[in-house]
Amino acid sequence: MAKPGTDQTMDKIVSLCKRKGFVFGSSEIYGGINSCWDFGPLGVELKRNIKDHWWRTMTHRRDDVEGLDAAILMHPKVWETSGHVAGFTDPLVDCKECKSRFRLDQLEESMCGSPAYKGRKASKCHAEGKFTEARQFNLMFKTFMGPVEDEANIVFLRPETAQGIYVNFLNVMQPMRRKVPFGIAQIGKAFRNEISPGNFIFRSREFEQMEMQFFIDPKDDLKWFEYWKEERLNWYLNLGIRREKMRFHQHGPGELAHYAKDAFDIEYEFPFGWKEFEGIHNRTDFDLSRHKEATGVDLTYFDEETRVRFVPYIIETSAGADRSTLVCLVDGYREEEVKGEMRVVIRLDPRIAPIKVAIFPLVNRDGMPETALKLDADLRRKFKTFYDDKGAVGRRYRRMDEVGTPYCVTIDSQTAEDQTVTIRDRDSMEQIRLPMDRLANWLDEKLA
Repeated sequence: MAKPGTDQTMDKIVSLCKRKGFVFGSSEIYGGINSCWDFGPLGVELKRNIKDHWWRTMTHRRDDVEGLDAAILMHPKVWETSGHVAGFTDPLVDCKECKSRFRLDQLEESMCGSPAYKGRKASKCHAEGKFTEARQFNLMFKTFMGPVEDEANIVFLRPETAQGIYVNFLNVMQPMRRKVPFGIAQIGKAFRNEISPGNFIFRSREFEQMEMQFFIDPKDDLKWFEYWKEERLNWYLNLGIRREKMRFHQHGPGELAHYAKDAFDIEYEFPFGWKEFEGIHNRTDFDLSRHKEATGVDLTYFDEETRVRFVPYIIETSAGADRSTLVCLVDGYREEEVKGEMRVVIRLDPRIAPIKVAIFPLVNRDGMPETALKLDADLRRKFKTFYDDKGAVGRRYRRMDEVGTPYCVTIDSQTAEDQTVTIRDRDSMEQIRLPMDRLANWLDEKLA
């Protein structure tokens, strides 16, 4: 019987990710660097597949969203105008005893760091007066552009991809002859100097965002806000993420950003609790109005049908590519008892699985390896495949289950007789036989 993901610890998932080539700590041979991660051969495939699926959904299958890839380094005044230089801060406090640093709003879930305080809640130290006064800490990374490192040459690594979309509003709308409502989508790296990163790839200092900004007539904001809430939840349901493991969380008065009229998070129940992995925000006309005022560039839109000019409102959908990858791994992770033995399996949707099909010769003789290698070369033109001829075939199945491979194809003695192969399904473990010349089309249908 399958044990759902909530029964698993993050230790098991992190160990599997390291052992199977999904995610490694950055610069490990030098001792690592805190909360930076390298995606290995399987991890990069999984995350790329998620990003590609998001991109196709947002830009290829819709007629009202265009794509963009804005630069990471932007004019520093962009971040002054957006409020990031002055206001993109977290309250930082220090424990006077163990010298650890914490975000003030995360003390309840944090632990003090020295061996003497191991297992002690930071909130207890705070209550006992062992913490410094809170001070504001800006989360943006600074660097310098050009040969001279002075104030005039400061630039920032972007803390979000959204501002690159706002400053390109006209550059996208005019050549693409777009009318409001329409959206601009972007996938890209962002950087935040988090005080308390952690929980594996959930919160890190370098991460990837999948953001879409939808520009609308202000009078239609409620309609489009509800529309995009449902669209984004359904996208994850379509990937097989369990509905009971997701929920909406509406931002209350104390959480709502100053620019937002309304905001909802999509949260997932991770082993470490309910946490946000995508946000849907009604940002009103704040962003375009601020950039319009700062630059003098007219960022209004004239509706030719109503003869009304307005600054568009923006409905934002902002998903973390790394967090979405973690959701898929955690939600798909199972330990199942099969004939008295436990198997670990990751039930990934076949469209995002890192390896689509594994090719096995049953034994290494009688021409089976040669046939299997030829089949692997043929299928590799269209699918990410994996060839394995080591160990018992049952053991090879288990290795593929652990990395989420949906289908395994075995060449056996019957293949030479009738040119058929055995296909084994990851989830049901059922097997069927199919002619080799029909296999590519069969996989196409299953992976579509």
